[in-house]
Parts: sequence; C-alpha cells; structure tokens
Amino acid sequence: MSIPKGKLIAIGGAEDKGSGEIEEFHRDNLNFFELGILRRIVEEAGGPTARIEVITTASTIPYEVGNNYLNAFGKIGCTNIGLMHIRNRDTVNDNDYMKRIKNCDCVMFSGGNQMRLTAVFGGTGFLKTIIKRYEEEKFVIAGTSAGAMAMSSTMIYEGNASRAHLKGEVKTTTGLSFMDGVIFDSHFEKRGRFGRLAQVVAANPSCIGIGLGEDTGMLITQGDRMEAIGSGLVIIIDGHEINHTNIADIPHGNPMSVENLKVHFCAKGNGYILKDRKFVELMGKETTPVMTDVY
Repeated sequence: MSIPKGKLIAIGGAEDKGSGEIEEFHRDNLNFFELGILRRIVEEAGGPTARIEVITTASTIPYEVGNNYLNAFGKIGCTNIGLMHIRNRDTVNDNDYMKRIKNCDCVMFSGGNQMRLTAVFGGTGFLKTIIKRYEEEKFVIAGTSAGAMAMSSTMIYEGNASRAHLKGEVKTTTGLSFMDGVIFDSHFEKRGRFGRLAQVVAANPSCIGIGLGEDTGMLITQGDRMEAIGSGLVIIIDGHEINHTNIADIPHGNPMSVENLKVHFCAKGNGYILKDRKFVELMGKETTPVMTDVY
C-alpha cells in the first residue's frame, strides 16, 4: 500500500474559534488561541492564502456553523474560505462542487451527525476525488467531532456512554475510509466515552482506538505518523496484546471483560506511530508547557 502524500487532521470537537465559547475549559491556558488547531490547519494547508473548503453536511444548522468558521478563520488572517452546504446525494457531484474540491488546498468537515456524511458522500465521485487527492497530493483533510469520527474505515455512529460496557450498545458502520487500522471517537473526556471506544477495540483488536478530547486533535502524516495538537489529551487504546475478552461469547446486554488493554495519553507534541504501535515523546515542534500554580 502506497504512503499517502496528504495529511489528516482529526479534531475532538469544540475547537477554540476565539469566541470565548469554551473559555471555561481554557481558563488556565490563555495562550491557546495563538497556538490553536485552526492556526495549525492553515499552516499545514499552505498558509493564510490557502483555499479551505468547509463542508457543513453533518450539521443541522449548516449556515450558522459555516458563518462561525468564516469568522474564526478570519480572526487568524485566513479569508480564502469556501462553504459547501451539501444536503443531498443528488447534488454532491455537481460541477461547481467538483471543480472546487479539485482546486482547494484543504477540506474541513464540520461536526454534527457522522451518518449524514457517510449517507451523502459514500461511493460518490466527490469522495473518490478527495481520497485520490489525499493519496497523491499535499492535500489536507480536516474534520471535527463527527467529521473526525467519519475519517476511518470503521466508524462509531451510536453508543450511550453510560451503557458502553454492555455488549451491543455501541454501533459501528463503514466510514469515509480516509484511513485504515484506526477508530476515532470525539468529545472523549467530557462525554466519558472511554468505555465505548474500548468495546469497539476489544471487538476489533487489529484497530487502534483514538479518543480525541475537546479542542484537541491528531495531525496524521505519511498515513501513520500521528502528532497530538491542541490544548487537551488524545487517548490511544491498543488492543493488539489483549489476552482475554468475553466480547464474542456473551449475549447482548451483558458486561464485557478485557485483559491487558494498553492505553497511552498524548498531550500536545507527543506522538504515536501506528505501524509500530509506538508512543513518541516528542513528535511535534513543541510540547505542552508546564503549568505553574497561580495564587
């Protein structure tokens, strides 16, 4: 399998857009916006003049979401932004959309419902063009929340966190398939989703689970080199060395058991190499600064 030339940026949701909407979450990290995820997307896409197309298909309020992104990118000096409010499969391959997707530097899938993304884009020429550009060009695909969860070949689409320890409570389907061998989950810490990602990994131990916290993401280069970005944590769940799990034998609705599930916590600058299943202390340019007590 060839190494993709493009980059993926999977974001856990609630990325800081400079609006103060997650101010409480960052009250101890006042420099975040200057070092934020949106700036990193712009940097990886080629700088402030890069053409970025924001796809709002997953959202039920696409125009509001689109305007939020226009304002956010504008605050960091990036104004070459397009909005694609694609709602149905019968319009996805329109000439205008196809032309724009062939000429932009980056696409960004907004949050919302990941099933909207697979239902609208699955098997279309539009999606095939994005994948081809990612594989053959220095093209960036970013996604937040639902947009991140849909990136992998196996996609979680349902699962109540309070019942995620019970077999059958977590539902998966086929995602947009930008990346194999991983399963993304978003809003990982705030919504308590460790259990549901652990269940999916236990049932698919060849896949690495990637739990993305709020305002945190993974920059993925060469198809398997991952760098944590943003202000929170990325939690890696590795099931390759599971010694025991009852997931295949118990009836639906019963609690699962798993032995020897490996977990890594990645803060900003830490990394993970997928093919080696290896944690890397310093993958990026910077690591998270040590916070000092303020009285």
